Amino acid sequence: MKLEEILKVSEAELISGSLDDRDIICAFSSDLMSDVLTVEVDDAILITGLTNIQAIRTAEMADISCILFVRDKEITPNMIRLAEESNILIMKSRHAMFTVCGNLFNKGLKAVY
Repeated sequence: MKLEEILKVSEAELISGSLDDRDIICAFSSDLMSDVLTVEVDDAILITGLTNIQAIRTAEMADISCILFVRDKEITPNMIRLAEESNILIMKSRHAMFTVCGNLFNKGLKAVY
């Protein structure tokens, strides 16, 4: 699924980074960053409601290049700065994680597990 379609389906706004032609093959949703570190796939998106600097650092360690924050959480300037330094695209949706995941799944995005 293209980033532009993910943005549209989740009714999200682009916070940092630029939409490109990469294909996102699967999604992983969690607020537990220790679970995110178990992900060993390429071209995945992280969907989380945990809006702190650790979410960005964890995505970087797990080689995840796109994060979709849910529940309309505030994203701090420090998070944006670190994401830009790490080439991690950030999106934000006002919807709950359950809704976002369900909508993306219904459009064909697969789960990691």
